Amino acid sequence: MNIFSGLEKIVETNYPLANHTWYGLGGPADFFIRPKSIDQLKDVALRCNENQIKVYVLGFGSNLLISDEGLRAAVVKLDSDQFKKVEFDGEEVTAWAGADLSKLVLTCVQKGLSGIEALTGIPGSIGGAVRMNAGGSFGDIGAAVETVTLMDNQGNVFEKSKPELMFDYRGTNITAKFILNARMKLTEGDPDQIMRTVKEIWIHKKNNQPLNSKNSGCIFKNPRGASAGALIDRAGLKGLQIGGAAVSEKHANFIIAEKGCKSRDVMRLIDAIKERVKEHFDTELELEIEIWS
Repeated sequence: MNIFSGLEKIVETNYPLANHTWYGLGGPADFFIRPKSIDQLKDVALRCNENQIKVYVLGFGSNLLISDEGLRAAVVKLDSDQFKKVEFDGEEVTAWAGADLSKLVLTCVQKGLSGIEALTGIPGSIGGAVRMNAGGSFGDIGAAVETVTLMDNQGNVFEKSKPELMFDYRGTNITAKFILNARMKLTEGDPDQIMRTVKEIWIHKKNNQPLNSKNSGCIFKNPRGASAGALIDRAGLKGLQIGGAAVSEKHANFIIAEKGCKSRDVMRLIDAIKERVKEHFDTELELEIEIWS
């Protein structure tokens, strides 16, 4: 019997994932599922759980590397209208998991709402941004999030709010499989002033990051009190290339996928960087990028 009988309209098999990542790399998934409603997502979660199918939730794929062999798993993408909604209520905004973070930042600017402009230039979905507490030197999304609505792999829907909901550097204490939405508390401000801040952050990123290349943002988390990019640079690794993967000359914490690059090239380069930084500085670099294999 077909595991997803009755859900054929939202399930595709042996589905190529490369085009759903910023790297443009990776093999196919056994199942690619795009639920249209919370009830459908609940049904998918239960069926995967009952049949012991591993589940990955895919946002915009901007901080993700998928193995060349693909995934013996179900990949769920929450990109239907239900999961892309954004609702404003005074200084509060509820953004669903599939909403576009970059678009939300600009909408908030136009509405004169301050609190997430620090996320300017960070590509991704709201769900992915909350899960990894997306941010940078200017701030992170966790500072604005008050409550998240979640679903576990049994299909149970529940909320988690601060202080029970905790954000740390590139992480949260959310263990539930699915983030459905996040409610953020913003503050009223002058749209022109907020836009000036957005422009300043954008110019800083444009000057310091290889934005016009195939990459997935920062590869490593910054070690406490240090910069991963600076350590990689001081270890003499800018420009180091393995296969089609190269350490960016502009920012050493970025790995560029050049023509002919494979996921295994990026993985081998990650290992080489970790080894050299450990050798030079006795520092273990920890991944910021997610690797699915």
